[in-house]
Amino acid sequence: MFALVDVNNMYCSVERVFDPRLEGRPLVVLSSNDGACIARSNEAKDLGVQMAQPWFQVRHLQKTHGLIALSANFELYSDMSARMMAIASRYSPNVVPYSIDEAFIDFHGIHGDLTAQSRHLRTTVLQELGLPTSVGIAPTKTLAKLANHIAKTCDRKPGHYPQALSHRLAQVCNTTDLTATELEALMSATDVGDVWGVGRKIAAKLHAGGVRTVLDLMRADMATLRRQFSVVFEKTVLELRGTPCMEVEEAPAAKQQILVSRSFGKPVTQVDGIVEAVSEFASRASEKLRLQGSVAGALQVFIRTSPFREGDRQHSPSMTVPMRPTADSRKIVQAACDAARSMFRPGFNYAKAGVMLMDLREAQAIGDQGELDLGGSDGGESAPEPDRPALMAAMDELNRRFGRGAVRVGSTASALAADSGGASWSVRQDRRTPRYTTRWEELPVVRA
Repeated sequence: MFALVDVNNMYCSVERVFDPRLEGRPLVVLSSNDGACIARSNEAKDLGVQMAQPWFQVRHLQKTHGLIALSANFELYSDMSARMMAIASRYSPNVVPYSIDEAFIDFHGIHGDLTAQSRHLRTTVLQELGLPTSVGIAPTKTLAKLANHIAKTCDRKPGHYPQALSHRLAQVCNTTDLTATELEALMSATDVGDVWGVGRKIAAKLHAGGVRTVLDLMRADMATLRRQFSVVFEKTVLELRGTPCMEVEEAPAAKQQILVSRSFGKPVTQVDGIVEAVSEFASRASEKLRLQGSVAGALQVFIRTSPFREGDRQHSPSMTVPMRPTADSRKIVQAACDAARSMFRPGFNYAKAGVMLMDLREAQAIGDQGELDLGGSDGGESAPEPDRPALMAAMDELNRRFGRGAVRVGSTASALAADSGGASWSVRQDRRTPRYTTRWEELPVVRA
């Protein structure tokens, strides 16, 4: 048995935890540079605000309907997510985060009433964190994901499903508690596009073929589906029928490439600003690299002007740098900065930069080569400085304990100002709320 626990409208819900005045009001959270709506409260959805809709298209709703917009506060959201995952781990030894706001819980071997335990989990998260959640329970991950969708729909749109079922399944839906007739009623009222793994293109093709509901898909001919789509899609249908085809993974598969990039809040015209940004991106990419236990044999750095800014001259170079396989932030940052300096040209308004780590391999496969002191060469040149994994591990641990940026590579030090909007490359976050749980200096102060 699997459960999927999901925080409802997480970014908006987190903001409401620390500012109860937002409760019941239409609220959106904006992307980097305050460009688009990446999270919407139910009230904002009711106003017709779409996911990823540009802010300029809906900003008029501020005056007409009281719409509130906040800049994304990812540090706060990430910390609240970690706290939610920790609570979920009390209910099973095997909890795997699927995204920042949801996690799969493996209930295999867990005895007792799973529906009651899931309701207790939901109550605990609400009491300790103030976050509303929904839980879907089923014999397969695909069904659990769908059950979670049904639980949220029953809570928000009670008229979508039969009234008796909506009242019973709101917030927590366990498919094994349902009779065959009840389950068919739910599946026949759920669009096939709501199934995990069915994208818009596949949904459109299924609709054209007369497969409109989840029940239609479950009853469809498997051989025909396999011919028209893929083996992966066949597994999705098997999971809907109750046959497990996906296990809860202990860890996600290692990435083959790691990219950290960002558009700037304002044009960067000086080489120091470019180097500062690239330093920060390379440092973050290095941390992700170590987290998955890999080393990189090459990196690519790019800087770009904006093709949408009228009158600007265009310059968008990139450079790939081969390296001795490493996960040492000092070496990766140095290589990225050298590449950025060589590509920079004065007189251009740079709008974006990024660092991609490539040729990734398992660190264990490299062995201890990076620790060897090979001494000088016959030509008198000194050998490359060895990697210092213990130093990197200490830096990662301090950053996990005290917050990102507590310890940095020297060339990224000025990026500390980016968090308050001071760096030349920092994103626009005019509406960001304080990072209440990770920054002492941003804690609210109450004066008598």
